[in-house]
Amino acid sequence: MPPAADPSFPAVTRLAPSPTGALHLGNARTFLWNWALARSRGWRIVLRIDDLDGPRIKAGADAGAIDDLRWLGLDWDDGPYYQRAELSPYTAALDSLRARGLAYPCVCTRKEIEQAQSAPHAEDHEVRYPGTCRHRAISAQASSAQTSEPAAWRLIVPDDPVVFDDMIQGRQVVNVQAQVGDFVIATKAGLPAYQLAAVVDDARQGVTDVVRGDDLIGSTGRQIWLYRLLGLGSPPRHWHLPLVLGPDGRRLAKRHGDTRLAWYRDQCVAAERVVGLLAFWAGLSAERTPCPARDFAQAFDPARLPPGPIVFTPEDHAWLLQR
Repeated sequence: MPPAADPSFPAVTRLAPSPTGALHLGNARTFLWNWALARSRGWRIVLRIDDLDGPRIKAGADAGAIDDLRWLGLDWDDGPYYQRAELSPYTAALDSLRARGLAYPCVCTRKEIEQAQSAPHAEDHEVRYPGTCRHRAISAQASSAQTSEPAAWRLIVPDDPVVFDDMIQGRQVVNVQAQVGDFVIATKAGLPAYQLAAVVDDARQGVTDVVRGDDLIGSTGRQIWLYRLLGLGSPPRHWHLPLVLGPDGRRLAKRHGDTRLAWYRDQCVAAERVVGLLAFWAGLSAERTPCPARDFAQAFDPARLPPGPIVFTPEDHAWLLQR
């Protein structure tokens, strides 16, 4: 188990790459911004590998992410810690929720859930769970082994809004039940789901500040519910960064070409050039100019972050490749 938070440090944050693929420029911006925020304020940094995403995990992606972070000039104080290395804390949390009747087994398939939607939205990444298994006569304390088929476990979510003050986005109101309904906290494969694992780890690693993209504001609402129901005290402060988009206004992805850090490294692009572009995106410089990570941290000022999404342009790409 990771050591408890050192009381001599005012805050703790974490870099938590998921080894489901290579880091791209959007990931790099979030991790660099997170790292600079921590280093400029004297926070401790924990490196955690969120490796519970089953079949999506890619062999060697963890080592690749760590190598990319080091190449950029980032460091950390503890870790790397791997979630799969110790499952007992998640099991204990799940058992606590089940024993209090706050979770129930669910045998629904994704197809069944999608078909139950009265007005499906093609662009949604998630569909709302209609509560089918909550209304079935299945004891919330029954184990999945007692059902006729493999079961996931869902958290019973009240139909009440979660309100929190984001350090970048301001006041946020998230109704988890209206958005996604009772959400999965343990998979049919018997592994803890991301939301449960992230909350358990953040609490036991003393994380006080979480930095990530603003597409995860809804996820924050779910994690705040888990903090409350597990009795884990105050949840971390959250800093939700505007996303990095492609020229078409959609989230940066493969459709915009190869933006992996590994690809730029193969093209002999210097880390200082990548950091320089990210400094330009962060409002720390008026133009693109090479910048080492230590200078990024020294110049760092969260108040200078542009308020809207960042667009990765063809000009950005061309500048990176300049000799």
